[in-house]
Amino acid sequence: MTVADVKKSADQKMHKTLETLKVDLGKVRTGRAHTGILDHVQVDYYGNATPLGQVANLSLLDARTISVTPWEKKMVPAIEKAIRESGLGLNPSSMGEVIRVPMPALTEERRRDLTKVVRGEAENARVAVRNIRRDANTGLKELLKSKAISEDEDRRGQDEIQKLTDRYIAEIDKALAAKEVDLMAV
Repeated sequence: MTVADVKKSADQKMHKTLETLKVDLGKVRTGRAHTGILDHVQVDYYGNATPLGQVANLSLLDARTISVTPWEKKMVPAIEKAIRESGLGLNPSSMGEVIRVPMPALTEERRRDLTKVVRGEAENARVAVRNIRRDANTGLKELLKSKAISEDEDRRGQDEIQKLTDRYIAEIDKALAAKEVDLMAV
């Protein structure tokens, strides 16, 4: 194992953390409809909890309405129930074989609550990036202890990992700022 390996591994893990944050931020709704909101909704499909996307077709009717078209007509009540009980604050209504999921307008208080949720997600991502930095620095110390690298290489490696950490934390802050602007826009 070399300094480059440690750095590459840390870079990959930090990138995954950033991508996970972006996915999580995408799930926080902003008043506009997008099908990703329903990604984690599980439907009881013949006794198995199944992701909604695997039992129905999701599409947008307009900026504030998601259309859910089940592949089996008898799934309509189960899908409605799953969406209603998902904790997203959505109230679906069925029209024959199609379920309409209108996005309620966000109140100022709800926007502030969602901003707190988003900040918490960003802080968790920052903590994850710092933990990756700690693990990488520990890896460098072990290389130094086993005399695989010199003290200068260890110091340079730690500096590079710190720059990597700073870069990813700045990206996290940028994603958070964009989401906050998105949430507070009426």
